[in-house]
Amino acid sequence: MMSAIAAAEQGASVLLLEKNEKLGRKLSITGKGRCNVTNNCDLQTLLENIPNNARFLYGAFSRCLPSDVIAFFESAGVPLKTERGRRVFPVSDKAADIVNALQKQLRELNVEIRRENVRSLVIENGAVCGVNTQNGQIRARTVILATGGKSYPKTGSDGFGYALARQAGHTIIEPRPSLCPLVTVETWVGQAVGLTLKNAAIKLICDNKQIYEDFGELAFTLDGVGGATVLSASAHIPREAESRCVLEIDLKPALSEKQLDARILRDFEALRGKPFSESLRKLLPRELCKPFAELTGIPFDKHVDEITKTERKTLLKALKYLTLHIKSFRPIDEAIVTRGGVNVKEIVPKTMESRLCKALFFAGELIDADAYTGGFNLQIAFSTGRLAGSSAALFVKNI
Repeated sequence: MMSAIAAAEQGASVLLLEKNEKLGRKLSITGKGRCNVTNNCDLQTLLENIPNNARFLYGAFSRCLPSDVIAFFESAGVPLKTERGRRVFPVSDKAADIVNALQKQLRELNVEIRRENVRSLVIENGAVCGVNTQNGQIRARTVILATGGKSYPKTGSDGFGYALARQAGHTIIEPRPSLCPLVTVETWVGQAVGLTLKNAAIKLICDNKQIYEDFGELAFTLDGVGGATVLSASAHIPREAESRCVLEIDLKPALSEKQLDARILRDFEALRGKPFSESLRKLLPRELCKPFAELTGIPFDKHVDEITKTERKTLLKALKYLTLHIKSFRPIDEAIVTRGGVNVKEIVPKTMESRLCKALFFAGELIDADAYTGGFNLQIAFSTGRLAGSSAALFVKNI
């Protein structure tokens, strides 16, 4: 949509092909339906939050910064607000307002929209000159591929864009999940499924080196962990290194080891003659009590005044340094974004045009560039979309 708008603003005649019944299906579910439009930050901060091919995006960001995206939507009648972490949302907290604003711009610029499913590109003499759809061939002077990646396939981003790019000779960096829940080696997490901790501190350690830390929400799933902190951590895991990573969780980040030990001793003193299970319920949510008894090796029914100093230290370490070994990512269709895609070495960064096939342009998640949570991935989509659209229109003018 942003590509079509940018091209139409340059006076180009634009046809937008959409295989879904509605435009912006994926946009409608971002930010849990609130739509984290962008991050209200400067260029340097933007680049620092993109672990994969940030330099390639410099040209696109220089042409369309977060401030430009904010101005675009506010001028389109959508008031925005900045929340914690500089995350930008519609004041209404409705993603539909963002989608509607884009659709309104498309209408005002006379962009033609057709619900058609593209089957293949039409390539002649090393240049793209149209597409084949289920209804026949459509000729065009330029084509922009903005199909999304492979995550959330029900929204339309089912990976078919990679096949179109390959048809034009492009290399596809293997699509992998990012911003995704993690599967752990430890199976006890399934006993706490559904539990969400609001104030957990985490550290991601890979090959014995800490590579990320965060504080906030952590959720236990049937086979691992999720939540905002884990999704962010997943984006820092090096390619194919997940099995060499561990997640260290501090369940009592507000207390030092010394303070926590004093707290445990007070609880034990107040519960003399009572079973260990009762003291656990003072320290932890109900869902974690049984797993922690197993982790520490302290019997549930052992009286607290019989617990040894060594056992108490084991409990303290488990609370401050709960360690989960990462086994894998959850499937890519559960990921918020796709890591991988069209090799950026085969795209001109100043225009988003293919280096291999004339008149072919790329935008968004289809490109091998992804970011952390906080609105950065949508900013990539908007910036590359605007650059691809304006470049395609200029290409037509110069023919």
